[in-house]
Amino acid sequence: MIKPPNPSRRLFLAGAGGLAAAAGTSLGARAATSAEVQSGETVPFWGDHQGGIVTPLPQQAHTYFAAFDLTTPARADVVKLLRIWTEAAAKLTGPQPTPPSSEAAVESGETIGDVLGLGTERLTLTFGFGPGLFEKEGSDRYGLAKRRPEALVDLPRFNGDQLVPEHTGGDISIQACADDPQVAYSAIRTLARLAYDIAEIRWVQTGFMTQTGKNGTPRNLMGFKDGSRNPRADDPEAMQKVVWVGEEGPDWMRGGSYVVARRIRIALEHWDRTKVSFQEEVVGRHKYSGAPLGQKDEFATPDFNAADKDDNPIIPESAHVRLAAPETNDGALILRRPYSYNDGVNFTAERWPPWRQGMQFDSGLFFICYQRDPRTGFIKIFENMAKIDMMNQFTTHVGGGLFAVPGGVRAGEFIGQGLFESA
Repeated sequence: MIKPPNPSRRLFLAGAGGLAAAAGTSLGARAATSAEVQSGETVPFWGDHQGGIVTPLPQQAHTYFAAFDLTTPARADVVKLLRIWTEAAAKLTGPQPTPPSSEAAVESGETIGDVLGLGTERLTLTFGFGPGLFEKEGSDRYGLAKRRPEALVDLPRFNGDQLVPEHTGGDISIQACADDPQVAYSAIRTLARLAYDIAEIRWVQTGFMTQTGKNGTPRNLMGFKDGSRNPRADDPEAMQKVVWVGEEGPDWMRGGSYVVARRIRIALEHWDRTKVSFQEEVVGRHKYSGAPLGQKDEFATPDFNAADKDDNPIIPESAHVRLAAPETNDGALILRRPYSYNDGVNFTAERWPPWRQGMQFDSGLFFICYQRDPRTGFIKIFENMAKIDMMNQFTTHVGGGLFAVPGGVRAGEFIGQGLFESA
């Protein structure tokens, strides 16, 4: 057989025992160096916070988000799975060893094989716990109901929601982000394989974004820059204020966060037929520059008091940027990590006049945001937006969930260990 030419490739072992044996005590113990992170190769897995929330810019170009339902009645099985997943995630995201014989690994079934020869591509894996881990259908399956964080609320039904049950909720979430879509997909595929007989996939969502460098703002499928007012992920004080759970949360959530994921279908056919001037009124920003209406700098603070000669607000009262702003939400902020998605076409009926129906793009925004408390973050911001945001005539929320993302993991620990040890 011909020996693969690339000296760096991935080895996926078939089960928990094989995985642990191959890794030994050094599994993931070496975090990525600063040089490795700067060169875009690896992002540390071990640390005070989970990877994939605050990562060196630019944000990875692809995501593969999966929500799992637990199928086991035994708490010990859940702990076992989290141990296996932690070890696997550390290995998948860390510097990749060179197998002694990739051909032998493939032939023996020890590897999935689809990413042999590929690097880590800045892969991150972020784990979250949904309400179903604590209580499901009135049952405290794992004795964790009393440990459910107060901030892990059931998301309210917002005005206009058309959530599809098969694409909503879940007991555990895993988000893979990478600069190569196959690397992100394969990581979730590997973790799903290791979960056989304990958990099964409930729903998945892929996403992509444009790469604009460290200082650029990516554009969404509506053609507008997305995230111009995001708090800076490289500002520790801002992240502590906005993202990381502090002393107000349970011990196992300290240094963690809460992620809200929302699959938002956009009626692109309807949007594409509207004039750019109207699109700019809907968003509240200039399309080309990204600057707030009436201004020239993308990163300028919007002037919500500015009015035209007829005393009409330059940024409309129901513009998206106004309703999402901290100035109109008692200072509420979230860290956005959204991705665009394209899932082909579906037969769709528009929810607004002229109520066209037919085969339309099943495309839009996979909105992901992290915050210290969703009650004062996403819920606070979106309650008003769901009612009067002009963008609602083009968007429909069709799935997603809210998950508690535990704090980071130290070598020798497993994800969420504090939750199970103190329960």
